[in-house]
Amino acid sequence: MKSTPKLVREGDLVAEVNVRLLDDAGTWSPVLSVDDATKLDEVRLALRAGNLGRAAQLAEHVYRLTPLALGDAR
Repeated sequence: MKSTPKLVREGDLVAEVNVRLLDDAGTWSPVLSVDDATKLDEVRLALRAGNLGRAAQLAEHVYRLTPLALGDAR
């Protein structure tokens, strides 16, 4: 079992969620557990609803993306 961060993006919000990747010789490995897949869905729904408190409970980090206006910066 290997832990890895997954990013969930909704609009200008991004959450970093740690999930476990399961290696099983008889399946398409690696795969997410049902619990981790559900956690990713819950984080996505919380971000979509603007519920940053709930997203922060489930995720390691929550970020807000800020676009850069680079127009003539060359």
